Amino acid sequence: MCGRFTITATKAEMDDYLRNYFSITNFNIDDYTPRYNASPTQNILSIISDGYNYRAGFLKWGFVPEYAKDMKFFSINSRAETIDEKPTFKKAFLTKRCIIPVDSFYEWKKKGTKKTPLRILMKDEKIFALAGIWNTAIINDTKIHTFSIVTTKANDLMANIHDRMPVILDHDKIPLWLDPTNRDPNL
Repeated sequence: MCGRFTITATKAEMDDYLRNYFSITNFNIDDYTPRYNASPTQNILSIISDGYNYRAGFLKWGFVPEYAKDMKFFSINSRAETIDEKPTFKKAFLTKRCIIPVDSFYEWKKKGTKKTPLRILMKDEKIFALAGIWNTAIINDTKIHTFSIVTTKANDLMANIHDRMPVILDHDKIPLWLDPTNRDPNL
């Protein structure tokens, strides 16, 4: 499970990331604030694609399905193994994928009854992309744009900390993940 992460890049670093990797030039970087403890229900910088262009904006962390009547049900994570089967996530998985730029995420290692938070980051400490799905729900006549982080079984590096981890996308896989015309469930 992924319940907290950081994106500590400065405004200049984030602006460079958006421009250099995604050719996003129309994002108001003044809207961006580094986060040292990003948590569910917060508005988080995310990147989506319409199939032609990438767009950066803010989505609320906690996926709300389009059929929801209120904000009582939301999911911060969605399992990669069943995302294409679950009615709550299937449509978004097929057509509304996003990435969440982060520079680390937290997992809590259990030892007996004690939990110790560990910050997981890349060796180069640079920004990397978490796979996500997003959706728009209308709650009380207000559009709410939300997302969930896709998780998977922990890899060998993470297995001794936690049994799950977020899906981390290699940079060359991001265009495939974000392409809304790609309906292949085996992404």
